[in-house]
Amino acid sequence: MSHDGLGPRAIMRSVTFLTATVLAVPLLAACGSDDEAGKPLAAQDIATAGRARVADGGTLHWAVDDVPETFNSFQADADAATNRVAQAVLPAMYRLDAAGRPRRDADYLESAKVVDTEPKQVVLYRLDQQAVWSDGREIGAADFAAQWRALSGKDSAYWTARNAGYDRIEKVERGRNDLEVRVTFARPYADWRSLFSPLYPKDVMGTPDAFNDGARRKLKVTAGPFALQKVDRKAKTVTLARNPRWWGRPAKLSEIVLTAVPREDRASALAAGKLDLAEVDPADARRIETAAKGSAGADASAPGAAEGTGAARKSGKSEHSGKADPSEESGTTDDEQQPDDEQQSDEKKTDGDKSDGYKKTDGDKSDGDQKTHGDKSDGEKKSDDGDSDEESTDGKASRAAAAKDASRDLEVRRSLEPAYTQLALNGSEGPLADERVRRAVARALDRKELAKLVLRPLGLPAEPVGSHLALSGQAAYADNSGALGGQDTAEARALLGDAGWVPGGRVDEEKTEKAAGGEGEKSDRGAKSSSSPKAGKKDDSDGDDEGTYIVGEDDKGRPASAGDGKDQRSGHDGRHLAQDGRPWVGRELSQGGMAGAYAPKGTAAPAGSASGVLAKDGKALNLRFVLPSGEGSETLRAVAERISSMLVKVGIRTQITKVSEASYFKDHIASGQYDLALYSWPASAFPATDARPIYAKPVPAADGSLTVEQNYTRVGTDQVDQLFDRAVATLDEDEARDLLRKADSRIWAAAGSIPLYQRPQLVAARKDLVNAGAFGFGTPVYEDMGFLKKGAVRDAASPSQK
Repeated sequence: MSHDGLGPRAIMRSVTFLTATVLAVPLLAACGSDDEAGKPLAAQDIATAGRARVADGGTLHWAVDDVPETFNSFQADADAATNRVAQAVLPAMYRLDAAGRPRRDADYLESAKVVDTEPKQVVLYRLDQQAVWSDGREIGAADFAAQWRALSGKDSAYWTARNAGYDRIEKVERGRNDLEVRVTFARPYADWRSLFSPLYPKDVMGTPDAFNDGARRKLKVTAGPFALQKVDRKAKTVTLARNPRWWGRPAKLSEIVLTAVPREDRASALAAGKLDLAEVDPADARRIETAAKGSAGADASAPGAAEGTGAARKSGKSEHSGKADPSEESGTTDDEQQPDDEQQSDEKKTDGDKSDGYKKTDGDKSDGDQKTHGDKSDGEKKSDDGDSDEESTDGKASRAAAAKDASRDLEVRRSLEPAYTQLALNGSEGPLADERVRRAVARALDRKELAKLVLRPLGLPAEPVGSHLALSGQAAYADNSGALGGQDTAEARALLGDAGWVPGGRVDEEKTEKAAGGEGEKSDRGAKSSSSPKAGKKDDSDGDDEGTYIVGEDDKGRPASAGDGKDQRSGHDGRHLAQDGRPWVGRELSQGGMAGAYAPKGTAAPAGSASGVLAKDGKALNLRFVLPSGEGSETLRAVAERISSMLVKVGIRTQITKVSEASYFKDHIASGQYDLALYSWPASAFPATDARPIYAKPVPAADGSLTVEQNYTRVGTDQVDQLFDRAVATLDEDEARDLLRKADSRIWAAAGSIPLYQRPQLVAARKDLVNAGAFGFGTPVYEDMGFLKKGAVRDAASPSQK
């Protein structure tokens, strides 16, 4: 959905094609004004400071997930690190501001505007007269033309991941001089600002060979505040150095070293001074904040540790300095700041969402220090440094104290990532092919409760996402969830009844098992999903992988009091795990079903039927809920358990199946081997272009399969497609915004995907590092990053996030 990091427009095929059912939905009124977009729920948290207070020189060590396989952002294997390098070393005509809206980059572009609409749209770019490539050549029309030809889609010799927008260009011409570029479109294109960002030199784009291979391992010619100096794949580092030909504000840092560090190693690398900036997970964030406060211990399970710098963040004051500190903003009300009493009990570790990269699932690998359901508490755990059992207590204490002292120089900066987690409902087959059942699932959910589960313990605004196409603050945003309706148990039950799912109906267990397990999947409790070759193997990263179990049926094989007295579903004495590691005492699911829940009081269930089970044509209503099994996926599993408990109240059983992270997206989501799943999409400043393939109606191929592009729920309508087509073709920005909001309303009504919450972004940083951290929507300003001069202070805290 975003330009940053999406791979090719994926074309997946499923075995069946099903026309979407058309149902009456609430009136979809015309959308309102731009005021509905509001503002971002959480501001950037980057410890701002004026350039005069930033020291000249220094090296920033910044953690990334991997050394890029390619430095060409338009190739399929480009990743988040590819884009980070591109932002620092290449031109971009437009970059995103803190609200996620495109803004002209004045270092490259003096102006850009539509100068003709008839007979065709023409955009005139005027480039900065000082803008030059690192080899001394002017940035000009030849570079624009080469990039258009490479990305137009007309020459299959270019191995491009995407050509959206470039395929609508008819020609690119030189204007009065090389610094003027005239772009003529064959078809009107509303998202023209998305083009030529980044812009590569003609040396890279000029020929298929140069495009395919020339920029994979190096970038000889660049044009940003930094240049690509060295790539050391053995040391797993990418070094960016000041560009001596840069004409803008000089970079404050001498170097930026991007270092590939696994999430589980980042806390120790930060404490050892090997990193200055790294995205971290909630457990590490709490440890860092606890150490920075100088509390009685660095153990994240200590009383009060879960709140991090809660009191300081509420007041906007830093406890270590007594001064206002933007990194300590809470962005919450008093009610949001404190977790539920249940969540304040003994701390067990779970993990937050991984935040780097785009088109990510929430199952991304995370911190190895995080606890799975069967893990021991911190007090029983070996140290992060790998202490052996034979090491003396004094030695362990000394090492822990040293790490704690080092962590005093660190802090956690937090915002919300420009991406949201959704519940996906596969509408290609099974019960969810019926729109009434999908709508019933959606109406059973309390999205506010799910957002609180994930975000409230982290001190972040816990508001559910109201749009598929934008996030709060972006121009296209409006809460269109009313087209579907909020949580309503009675309405959910009525929709299920209307679809023919009734309580007390005859249940053929063999049919139910086959339907729930899916083709090639077992439905026996404890069995692994076998829909992919890797799914049957135990995932070593998850010590408590339980395979498959059903929520909502009489689970005789998994009694809550079995064995050691622990609830086998949660592993913690009947407590389920919340996002931030604190257990919450959830309402225990009724192990015997919901007898009489939908029948008149006193009505007995027919003999041979499962008590309280909704059935139709001999099958119980049982949905496959597929989740990743790795250690970094506790958040998803906690959310899935809460969703399952909501669904069982309306009579829907869920069969939760955990599969390896390696196979989760490829073998299950993309291939359609699931009923319910959780994964994320990034927000885009250009949803008319970037969101269309995600919600496009699947098209039947000649062999009877489906071409789904990136619509992995396989739910789409002609109306939605037409609204996208109109939005991308109008040059009236107000009209385009209204068309997108109407499209979003219809996407809500179809109930193929239910946005839940914006993902958290937690970044650990040295306290004296400024203009860097949790960037939220905004593109980083690389030339302003640096370390405070001795005795200098950073800006006062901005107002609390609303």
